[in-house]
Amino acid sequence: MSRQARVERRTSETEINLTLNLAGGRRAIDVPDGFFAHMLDALATHGGLGLEIKAKGDTYVDLHHTVEDVGICLGEALVEALGDRRGIVRFAHAYAPLDEALARAVVDVSGRGFLASSMPPELESTWVTQQFPLSLINDFFHAFADRGRLTLHLDILAARNGHHAAEAAFKAVALALRQAVVLRAGQADVPSTKGTLTA
Repeated sequence: MSRQARVERRTSETEINLTLNLAGGRRAIDVPDGFFAHMLDALATHGGLGLEIKAKGDTYVDLHHTVEDVGICLGEALVEALGDRRGIVRFAHAYAPLDEALARAVVDVSGRGFLASSMPPELESTWVTQQFPLSLINDFFHAFADRGRLTLHLDILAARNGHHAAEAAFKAVALALRQAVVLRAGQADVPSTKGTLTA
């Protein structure tokens, strides 16, 4: 199994080319926002992923369509790269701190797309930069979990700084995902009592 995938998406709002390699490899992130690129690079780096993204979008409106559609493409690439999910660990969790910020991610590569998320109420209307509201990380991970057919519980447990909060969240997801998609030595079964994670 190659554990690689390539996804292209073309709409009136975005144009995206994305290549994912679960075994690692080249990282090249070209998206129309520096902070979002920084978050995607953190996801790839700490997730041990080979990730190449070239994305353009209607950023004259705002970043929402581009961020969400990159999440869609990453989720679709994950589904393709995992195949029938045979032999994977499936469940994992991780905490990631960044100074005062702390995030927790719990992942079940379940075949069912679901995001549950929370953050301190005082952060909900925070803008990380003038273009990037902190709420966009929920839009990204909702799209990723939905199209990636995985259950993700993501909680920002503490933070004062929006940049730190977002980065801790991306790193926590990266660490949990890295553990969840690992192939178990000597195991070739689908880790489900149903016998499938794709139906």
